Amino acid sequence: MASLRSPQSSAGIINFYDAQTSGPKLNAKVVLIAVIIFAVAVLLANALKPA
Repeated sequence: MASLRSPQSSAGIINFYDAQTSGPKLNAKVVLIAVIIFAVAVLLANALKPA
């Protein structure tokens, strides 16, 4: 059986996303907590808006 090659690996896309950058490093937990807090704030603002 012939081996399959994905176009992403042959195009170098995987290497692009693995490259180190000089930007800020964000922990996944911090991002998740920020998203939850934002969602709760939006829900509260929607619930408390005047009729």
